[in-house]
Amino acid sequence: MGDRRIIVLISADSEWQAVKEILAPSRVQSTPPGETFDVRPLTYFHGGWGKISAAATTQYVIDHFQPTLLVNLGTCGGFEGRIARGTVILVTKTIVYDIIEQMADPEDAIAHYSTELDLSWLNNRGPQTADHGPSSIVRGLLMSADRDILPADIPGLVQKYGAIAADWESGAIAWVAQKNKVKCLILRGVTDLVSTSGGEAYANIELFHENTKSIMKTLIDQLPVWLEGLEGIE
Repeated sequence: MGDRRIIVLISADSEWQAVKEILAPSRVQSTPPGETFDVRPLTYFHGGWGKISAAATTQYVIDHFQPTLLVNLGTCGGFEGRIARGTVILVTKTIVYDIIEQMADPEDAIAHYSTELDLSWLNNRGPQTADHGPSSIVRGLLMSADRDILPADIPGLVQKYGAIAADWESGAIAWVAQKNKVKCLILRGVTDLVSTSGGEAYANIELFHENTKSIMKTLIDQLPVWLEGLEGIE
């Protein structure tokens, strides 16, 4: 990877705790947005949960580190019947869906904060076998909002967008990265499923914490394969 600078953003507190346990960094530093540490050749950064922290930290690391590539590893909730628990999503598009516009065209507002990720530089990189974690890796859309998935919203999100999963931060990270013309790779693993009757991790946060440890281990194990041969990135 030469002198390419790659920043790995981790959002939720549970995800960050899992990453620190897995990588056991010798030194963790504090910055205004959050903690950071190096595990060469990567710099890991805690971006915080929700769109505000995610956007602020993304801009901070771009301004201070000028990364060649920004990576976001994390978790998401899946729509039951649309995706399986444990599946890793290679995010191709993000849509921030919790925007309520009543003075102008609401579709224009949604479109403004939707981001198509340019993944042409990947050149078919990525895990091809179960040697690097689960073989279930899909390219797809990830919905994003400052809230957990509401069961009542699922039919509409599926019908309107073909949604399969949602998280809190990816929409903000992808949008800020695109505005700064920084390449962005988002990999999110499904920790729990939500249906129109409820979510399996709702009122059972320990399930989320436990599954987060497994997902983050998978994503960290897979990451070197995604990043092989990055000398070709400009």
